[in-house]
Amino acid sequence: DGTVPETAPRKPAPDLLPPNERRRAPDTVALAIEIAMAACRDADADPALLPSVFTSTHGDLAITDYMCATLASAPRSISPTRFHNSVHNAAAGYWTIGVGCHAPATAVSAYTASFAQGLLEAVVQLADGAPQVLLVAYDAQAHGALGRISPSEGLLGAALVLSAGDGAPHSLALEAGSAKPPDDPLSARYAANAMAPMLPLIAALAAGSGQCELVAGPGLRLRVALNG
Repeated sequence: DGTVPETAPRKPAPDLLPPNERRRAPDTVALAIEIAMAACRDADADPALLPSVFTSTHGDLAITDYMCATLASAPRSISPTRFHNSVHNAAAGYWTIGVGCHAPATAVSAYTASFAQGLLEAVVQLADGAPQVLLVAYDAQAHGALGRISPSEGLLGAALVLSAGDGAPHSLALEAGSAKPPDDPLSARYAANAMAPMLPLIAALAAGSGQCELVAGPGLRLRVALNG
């Protein structure tokens, strides 16, 4: 119903990371790893065998803002740890190292279409023969000057293990036109986060069936039909 649990932690602390790495990991990495592990556990899937797609609208804007500000004022004082975590595939890197996965990992960013494009990438991999693909979507709080032009509030993420099953298939259709505005409680509650465009699908999955439309790019929508 869109209500935040009273026991929700401010920041995930994934057991996959060693204590020192857990303390240093940025919010985006901690969130992505926590939800990825939860998805694999719920699907009874071996994370070491899954190809993965990590998608994020902004990556880690807190680190990007720090990097830009420091390069402008004192470039020689850049933190090596923050520099290491500034790349868009940081979460994918931590994940594959942590679970010992040698399968391909893809990092996607497509602004407001990031979730839809990440979902399309994962489905294409299924169509190309992968039996399962892990999809991880996340965004975090925006900071500094970048936060004024690319706003995002709080931590929001979801992960799915997608399978090429034998049952009635779900369907995706990329269409011309704008996605209709969402009207579910989750989208209303978390609209301020940059990954909110994924929430119509999450709401449809929670309902067990139905259709939704996802923002897929300028003048494009991705229609998803779920067969319960």
